[in-house]
Amino acid sequence: MADNTYRPGLEGIIATETSLSYLDVEHEQIVIRGYDLIELATKVDYLRVAYLLVSGHLPNDEEYENFVRQLNELQNIPKQIYSIMGSLGKHVQLMDSLRTALSALASFDPAVDHRDPDNLWHQSLVLLGTMPAIVANSYHIKNHEPVIEADPKLGYSANFLKMITGKVPDETETRAFDQLLTVYIEHEMPNSTFAAIVIASTLSDMYGALVGAVASLKGTLHGGANEAVMKMLLEMQTPDQVEPYLKDKLARKERIMGFGHRVYMKKPDPRALLMKASLKQLVAIKGHADLYDMCVKGEEVMQKEKGLFPNLDYYAAPVYYLLDVPIDLYTPIFFAARTAGLVAHVREQYEHNRLFRPRVLYTGQQGLHPQ
Repeated sequence: MADNTYRPGLEGIIATETSLSYLDVEHEQIVIRGYDLIELATKVDYLRVAYLLVSGHLPNDEEYENFVRQLNELQNIPKQIYSIMGSLGKHVQLMDSLRTALSALASFDPAVDHRDPDNLWHQSLVLLGTMPAIVANSYHIKNHEPVIEADPKLGYSANFLKMITGKVPDETETRAFDQLLTVYIEHEMPNSTFAAIVIASTLSDMYGALVGAVASLKGTLHGGANEAVMKMLLEMQTPDQVEPYLKDKLARKERIMGFGHRVYMKKPDPRALLMKASLKQLVAIKGHADLYDMCVKGEEVMQKEKGLFPNLDYYAAPVYYLLDVPIDLYTPIFFAARTAGLVAHVREQYEHNRLFRPRVLYTGQQGLHPQ
């Protein structure tokens, strides 16, 4: 017999099976193919975790070198893509620019609708290889700045950050940015991942599935929180202003971005704890100790007033800021990092596909007849 229980937002509903990741709240772990994501972020780089997701195991040295070589070969963007991005309206948001570019990229793939394993692997590499350049240059194009081409002599994360800022990052900056990408790489079944596999379940192409994920991630209740957090921190200005600022917003029943999570309700987001440590390290080198103090004070206030813990976005935002990443790029970078998890989920959906087709709890009228 069908279970007709209605749960708004599908909260607590098991939607699919996956071997990719799991939020083990009881043990305070984000499990990525059997590994603890936080341990991965502290011991290996982003590309090794990306390889783990798309292939099923951590790469050995030869596999890693081959993976890097393939990504370098596929990271060049067709010039037409940049032309399309440049033709968009002057008020375009960067997530919309990213969505359009990703959709256009599909038209350059002659095997866009082929779902054999070799082609899906190739498409995964195309998406991983091109996403940094598309994301970084969406900002430059919108602001009438020259496109910055990829530098194959740099590692993936250093190259990504250089295309954003125009400067070769040092080792500390590269490590902080690499950890940012890694903690955003995969997170079980958030709205954007669910959107991607629902689209993939129709046997639509991988690019289309990720276009749907971009549209989902654009929403302020999903991916836009990191941008909102940084704007809030800039408004508060000093540690002394944090408590009155937050209490005033709470009194007016306004939502405080960067706190609370649908899954992490009674325990801290472990990714936020890692980014808090990363922020402290950056502050020690680059200054802005007041920014770290503001974040800590805000965490204390929200715990006291609402019993809420910070999520990843709360501490990721100031890390982005100290790396000189424009605020408008925070959410597009989130998507670029999550690309590895998304393509892995789409491929997994193709392998064990069943079309998503849920039912509804009808609340309308019945028995009406036209006159």
